[in-house]
Amino acid sequence: MFDPVEKLKEFIRHPSISTDSRQGAGMKGAQEFVAGLLSSLGFTVEVVRTKLHPIILAQRGGDPAWPHLVIYGHYDVQPADPLAAWKTPAFEPTIIGNRIYGRGAADNKGPLMTNIAAVARVLEANPRLPLRLTFLIEGEEEMGSPSFPGFLEAYADRLREADFVFLSDTALPNENQVVLTCGLRGLTLFDVHMIGAKGDLHSGLHGGVFRNPIQALAEVLATLHRPDGAVNVPGFYDDVRDVHPWEREELRKLGADEKAYAEFLGIDTFHPTPGFSPFESARFQPTLEFNGIGGGYQGEGTKTVIPSRAFAKISCRLVPNQEPDRIKQLVIDAIRARTPPGIKLEFVDQHKGDPYVVVPPGRSNTPRDQSPILARAFQATETAVREIWGRPPLYLREGGSVPIIAEIKRVTGLDSVMFGLFLPEDNLHAPNESFNLDVMRKGIATTERILTELAAVRR
Repeated sequence: MFDPVEKLKEFIRHPSISTDSRQGAGMKGAQEFVAGLLSSLGFTVEVVRTKLHPIILAQRGGDPAWPHLVIYGHYDVQPADPLAAWKTPAFEPTIIGNRIYGRGAADNKGPLMTNIAAVARVLEANPRLPLRLTFLIEGEEEMGSPSFPGFLEAYADRLREADFVFLSDTALPNENQVVLTCGLRGLTLFDVHMIGAKGDLHSGLHGGVFRNPIQALAEVLATLHRPDGAVNVPGFYDDVRDVHPWEREELRKLGADEKAYAEFLGIDTFHPTPGFSPFESARFQPTLEFNGIGGGYQGEGTKTVIPSRAFAKISCRLVPNQEPDRIKQLVIDAIRARTPPGIKLEFVDQHKGDPYVVVPPGRSNTPRDQSPILARAFQATETAVREIWGRPPLYLREGGSVPIIAEIKRVTGLDSVMFGLFLPEDNLHAPNESFNLDVMRKGIATTERILTELAAVRR
């Protein structure tokens, strides 16, 4: 059995930044590292080429009567900028205390290595384990998985042979409390450009003559929310489902502290959706956010021009039953209706993803036709978590998005068991990203027990 921490160090050293065309060697190195490791464990490994970065499909076959799970992960990472803010080199893994630092340590190399190590241990203990396993590991998650839908369509028949998907690309509230994520928000993203004159113009010679695109943009964006924080777009909330009482109860069990949360965020006041606490708003309600804004001179000092154009980057996080294209069109329609005369509009589409929800067994809204093996997987996971972590898991929706989970469900019909392993303090997507090694050790033991329990099931 290999040392999972040492293997994680080797994995992190590959700068696998999928969005940076200069990091081709890092992407190839990470892909070959994962493919080689799975091959060494006896998996049949297929590297599926795409227009961008390959997808690794590694399979362990067996009797069709054996349960079959797909383990998902991704080998690409976010850019490490700003490099000067890192206390240790971003791609030279460093252990300080019980944490390993490096880009991708928590998202998703550490959690993925946790699951690979668990598989390695359980197969070492029982090489004839009656369980079929498929690893599905992509290299484009951090850029919206553009190649993934086409891959799913091409490989749908093979993937439909599985019973469910297992992944660790979601969060824990703290290192002692496991959360099994049962909902992810979808998203739709686009840019809006407002254009005035044909070029930048002297603000003294031409000021006060025509609309300034920055002013027009600011005025329109300000109308997209009401003072109470609700989104001010007709129809935006029409398809939002009611929250079931058991979901609110699970969230109450978390015992989250609003004061501590505010201190963690560095804010003085919350501004959630009306009628919802900050914790409920982040999980159960949709959002409309401005992620970037610009126009005109950005350098040192001043340059007295009226810019020809201004832009904003907009994202909407969506909850179950909201459709990304419909929500995007509602927001675009509102912007068009509120844009003053003299301003031209351009919209640039970005990526999108559907919301996803899976209901554990025994709840008021559990589907009657839920797969018995999926139900058994939830039960096995809860048992393993109780034994290893000393308390039961919580079943919570998460505010973030993993769009490919909903895409897997749409194309293959497979639901997902999402066993979170990263923490708020792990600094995902930020400088000084790290992964808690105690969480990794407990995670390996937990997944090992889940796999052992599932192997006793027959389809």
